[in-house]
Amino acid sequence: MEQTNPLPLSFVLPNPKDLSGLSLGFIDGNFEDLRDLLLRSSSLASNLNHDCSDLNDRLIHLRTDLTKHAVSWISTSLSAKVSLEDLRFNLESLLCLPTDSVGKQTNWELQKLVEELCRIQNQRKYFVTALKLESLVGDLEDSVFHPIRSHKGSTLQDLAVKHKRFSHAIKTMNEIELMLGDVTRHHSQWRHLVESVDSRADKSLSVIRPEVIAEHRAFLSSLGWPPKLATSKVEHGEVATIPNPLLLMQGDQKESYSQSFLLLCGLQQLNTKKEKRKKLHMPKEDSNVGLWATDELVKPVASRMEYHFMQWAEQPEFIFELVYKVTRDFADGVDDFLQPLIDRAMLVSCSAKEAWVSAMVQMLSGFLEKKVFPKLIDTFKEKHMKSEAISSWFHLVDQMVTFDKRMQSFVNSDTCLSYEGSSTAFSQDISVMGLFCKKPEWLKTWGKIELKDAYRKTKEDIKNERAWLVDSERTRLGNESTSRSAKYVLSTREDYKAPIVADSFLNRTWRLIDHGLSLPAILPRIQFIRATATKFLWCIFKFMLLEFKKIDLSYYSLFEDTLIQACGPINAARYLESKLREWSDDLVFVEMWAAESSAKVDRKPEASCQGCFFGEELKGLVELETNWLMEIITVFLQQFDSLCSDNFNINTVLWEENVITGSSNLTVSQGVAEALDNLRRHLCVLQLNMNPKDFLDLWRNLAEGIDHYVYRKFCSGEPVLRRKRFDRFEVDAEALLTVLQPYCVRPAAFFPRVREILRLLRMHEEEKARLRGALSRNGGNNCLKLFGISNLSAQLVEQFCRCY
Repeated sequence: MEQTNPLPLSFVLPNPKDLSGLSLGFIDGNFEDLRDLLLRSSSLASNLNHDCSDLNDRLIHLRTDLTKHAVSWISTSLSAKVSLEDLRFNLESLLCLPTDSVGKQTNWELQKLVEELCRIQNQRKYFVTALKLESLVGDLEDSVFHPIRSHKGSTLQDLAVKHKRFSHAIKTMNEIELMLGDVTRHHSQWRHLVESVDSRADKSLSVIRPEVIAEHRAFLSSLGWPPKLATSKVEHGEVATIPNPLLLMQGDQKESYSQSFLLLCGLQQLNTKKEKRKKLHMPKEDSNVGLWATDELVKPVASRMEYHFMQWAEQPEFIFELVYKVTRDFADGVDDFLQPLIDRAMLVSCSAKEAWVSAMVQMLSGFLEKKVFPKLIDTFKEKHMKSEAISSWFHLVDQMVTFDKRMQSFVNSDTCLSYEGSSTAFSQDISVMGLFCKKPEWLKTWGKIELKDAYRKTKEDIKNERAWLVDSERTRLGNESTSRSAKYVLSTREDYKAPIVADSFLNRTWRLIDHGLSLPAILPRIQFIRATATKFLWCIFKFMLLEFKKIDLSYYSLFEDTLIQACGPINAARYLESKLREWSDDLVFVEMWAAESSAKVDRKPEASCQGCFFGEELKGLVELETNWLMEIITVFLQQFDSLCSDNFNINTVLWEENVITGSSNLTVSQGVAEALDNLRRHLCVLQLNMNPKDFLDLWRNLAEGIDHYVYRKFCSGEPVLRRKRFDRFEVDAEALLTVLQPYCVRPAAFFPRVREILRLLRMHEEEKARLRGALSRNGGNNCLKLFGISNLSAQLVEQFCRCY
C-alpha cells in the first residue's frame, strides 16, 4: 500500500503576518526553530490546557469565597443595622426629654450624633444595594457574554439549553429591574448607581433580545411558517381555508415553541417595566403595544402578502378581503393555542385573538401608510388628475370603513361588552382608520375633499324646481286625521312638512358625521366632524337664508303662493333643529362634547351654547327661524294697520259715520272686517303648509302684536268719549277675538289688553264707582288687580273712570 505524504508545513501553519505581536512573541519565546516547534508543540499545548484548568478552578474558588464573604458581611451588617436603629431610637427619645439651658449643648451634640448615625445607615443601605446589584449584574453578564458550551446534540436539545440560558438571563434582569424600581421610588438621589446599572443591563439586553428573536424566527421557519396563501382555490365563490401549522405541532416541538413564546413574553414584560420606571415622572401617554410573539407570527405573513398587495394597488378591495380572510382563518387556531400560553405568562388583560387581529391590522396600516396614501396624495396635488384621485380616495376610505366594521364585528363576536358607536368600544390598534389619527395632515386633506363633495352635490340638489316645495295635499290629510294634541308630536320630515331637500341636507350631514365616527380616537373624530359636518351645516343655513330672501314679503302684495313658498325654508330649519337636538342627546355626541369642553378643541368654552355638541349650530337655526317668523308677523301687522288704521280709535270721525243708532244693529267696521278676513285666510294657508310648532309660535306672537296695536290705538283717543263709539269698539273687538277661535279654546286669553278694555266698557255704574273710589284712595296698579285688570295702565283706567 502506498503511504500518503504529509502536507507541507506551509499549508498547516498560519501566515506570520496574520498573527498578533503578542502571539509572535509567545512563539519566539518557547521555540527556537521549526524543528523545536514540531517536537515541543504537543507538550506545550498540554501544559497550557492544564494551566487553564487550574485557573478555572481558582476562579470558581474565588467566586465561592466572595459569595461566602458577602453573605457573612451582609449578616454582620444586618445585626449592626439593628443595633444602630436601637441606638438612634434611644437618642431620639433623649432629645424629647425637657431640658434646661445647661443641657442645650448636650442635646445639640446628641442631635449631631443622630444625624451622623442616619448618614452611616444610608451609606450602609447604599453599599448593600450596590453589592446586590453588582452580584446580579455580574451573574447576568456571565450568562450572556460567557455562555457554557454544551455538547452537540439534537436540534431540540440544543434549543432547550439555549432556552434555559435565556430564561436565567431574563429572570436575573427582572430581579435587577425590581431593585432599580425600588431605588427609583425611595432613593432618587442614587441616580448615578441606577444609570450605571442600567447601562450594563441594557448592554446585556441588547445581546439577549436579538438572540431570542432570532431563535424564535428560526423555529417558526422550521415549522413551515408562514403557510402558503391558498388564494387559487375557490369554492362557492369564496377562497378556500388556509391550513394552520401551529395546530400541527406535537410533543417536544410544541413544548419548544411554548418556551420560546414565554421567553418573548418575558422580554416584553421586562421592557414594559423598564419603560414605566423611566417614565415615572413623565406625563402618561396612551401607547397600546401589541404582543411581540404575535407580531413575529405576522411579519413573515406580511412579507408574503406584500407581493399580492402590490399587484392589487389599484383594487384595494382585494387587499382588504385577503387580510380579513387570513385574519379570520387563523384567529381561532391562534386563540386556542396561544391563549393558554398568555395565561401561563401571566399577561393581564391580554387576548390572543385581539393581539392577532391587532397585528394584522397594523401590518395593513403600515402598507397603506408607506405605499398607497403617498401616491394618492401626489396624484391629488396634480390638477389634471385631481378628479381621479378624489374618486380613488373615496373608494379607499369606504373600503377602510367597511373593513373596520367587519373587524370590529369579528372581534366582538364572542363578547357583548362593547356597544356600537362608543368612543371606547374599538381600539385604535384594531382599526386601519387609526392611520388618520397618526397623520393629521391626511385627516385635514380628507376633510376638505369630503366637504367640497357634499357642497357640490347639495348645490345640484337645490337647483331642482321641487326641492323647496311643501306637499300641501299630504299635510291636509294629516291634519284631518290627527288630534289637536298629537299634532305637536313630530318625528319625520312629513310631520314637519319640510321640503324634500331637507332630507338631502340631513343625509349628507350624517354621512360626514358617520365618516368621522369611524375614527378610533375621540379628538381626531371631533376635529374631522368640526371641519366637515359643522361647516356643511353653516353652508346649509346659507342656502336656506338665500332661498327665503328670494321671497317677496310685503303687505301690499301678500299672496297665498308667497306664504307657501316661505314655509319651505322655515319647515326645513325646524326639521334640522329637531334632528340636531336628537343627535346631541346621543351618548356618542355627549362624550365628544365632554372631551371637547375639557380639551378646548378649536373653539373657546363659551363659544358654544345650550350645553351640547351642536349648541352653536342650534343657536344659529333658532335665530333664523325667529327672524323669518318675525318677518311674516311684521307683514301681517303692516297689512292689518293699512286696512284698519282708522278703526279702534275712539276719537276717529270715520269710525262714527256708519254707526246706526241702535247698538244691537251695529256691524263690524268695513276696514276691520276686510283686515280680519285677510288675516283669517292667511292663517288658514299657513296652518296647512307650516309645521305645527312654528305655526303655534306665529299666531301667538301675532295675537300679541295685534293686542298691543289695538291698545295703542285705544290710548290715542281724546278723553271726551261717547257711548256709540264704545259700542263700535266692542263690536270690532269681539270680531277680532273670533279670528283665533279655530286654533284655541279661549282666544280672549291671547288678547289680554283688548279683553280688559272690554271689561271696562261693560262695567256697571256701581262697579265703576268702586273702581274710582279705590283709585282715589290707593292709586297705582295694586288695586286694579282686585278688579281683574293687570295689563292696562292706572292712568288710562283713571282717565276712563273720570270721563265716563
